[in-house]
Amino acid sequence: MSARGAALPDFPWDSLAAAAARARAHPGGIVDLSVGTPVDPTPAVVADALRSAADAPGYPQTWGTPALRETVSAWYARRRGVDGVDPDGVLPTVGSKELVAWLPTLLGLGPGDVVAHPPVAYPTYDVGARLARARPAAAGTVDELDELAAGLAASGERLGLLWLNSPSNPTGAVLDVPELAAVVRWARERGVVVASDECYAELGWDAAHDTTRGGLVPSVLDPRVCGGDHTGLLSVYSTSKQSNLAGYRAAFVAGDPALVRDLLAVRKHAGMIVPWPVQVALATALADDAHVDAQRERYRARRDVLLPALRRSGFRVDASGAGLYLWSTREEDCRTTVDALAGRGVLVAPGDFYGPAGARHVRVALTATDERVAQVPDRLADLAGPTA
Repeated sequence: MSARGAALPDFPWDSLAAAAARARAHPGGIVDLSVGTPVDPTPAVVADALRSAADAPGYPQTWGTPALRETVSAWYARRRGVDGVDPDGVLPTVGSKELVAWLPTLLGLGPGDVVAHPPVAYPTYDVGARLARARPAAAGTVDELDELAAGLAASGERLGLLWLNSPSNPTGAVLDVPELAAVVRWARERGVVVASDECYAELGWDAAHDTTRGGLVPSVLDPRVCGGDHTGLLSVYSTSKQSNLAGYRAAFVAGDPALVRDLLAVRKHAGMIVPWPVQVALATALADDAHVDAQRERYRARRDVLLPALRRSGFRVDASGAGLYLWSTREEDCRTTVDALAGRGVLVAPGDFYGPAGARHVRVALTATDERVAQVPDRLADLAGPTA
């Protein structure tokens, strides 16, 4: 293995192979609630748009067409309560994971720089820092950031990028406006770029953030958070979850036009371009609210089956007010829980995938078919109490 590859953590999903095999061997087959990959059909309106753009002999624009970028700006205003997103500060990306993994490198970070991310977090924030040869560090709240900054002052390192993730993967926790505003103030006082991964924002379940009842998951670009000034801020978004477009790799980043121009300059040289048919499909998906609302209700119905089934079986479900996951614990080592569920043909993700702080939780995804989800209550009915 190359030195760069050796510096990366093991791919976490590889460690789930034995549990997956055990779950597949169940007489009723596997109910896979581990990877949050969509299983419902791609909306016809989006698939039709992709087909309409299939004749694409020329190179697409790395920056995306003005029409696409204006559609993104209008989407922020209509669906996120954020007016004034400059279309020049919008850039399509090849899925959001690509942007997460390469953002530290694209920003020019490297040895001596630190990339901060939430203590329980999607592992690609850590991987992206390592790819840039920067150092990942866990810190999310202002108090944690103060502690990190004190250590950096002694080491001579510099905090160059702070990742936020709201709604969180895996916990489903949502940062409210005061929490986001406090972090943005802290970062601006120190010249730190803030990137907020918001790809579950259309999937709010609690009273404050249920979009069917007029609630919104706030964005880092929300004027209540940043005073209408997007300097130093990036919002990262994906249509994979809300529109069942994971196979399209259709995502974007928006915010500070100066930062976006810097990203664009590097991406042009690197050939990091969203294919033209996907750009057309992305614009169509963002302009059509009906399919998003319908998909959210599919997930709500599955959540309404899984949440009480877990609670009846001795789980406590923490946070989980938004997103595609139920962050669940029986107050035992997460691998013990994974094995207990795999024996019943139910596969979930161990919380230690997301950092040591998640070691006593499992992540239960809402992304299985209705037929598979409907089997979970019976399969968990005789689940014994936790072992520790």
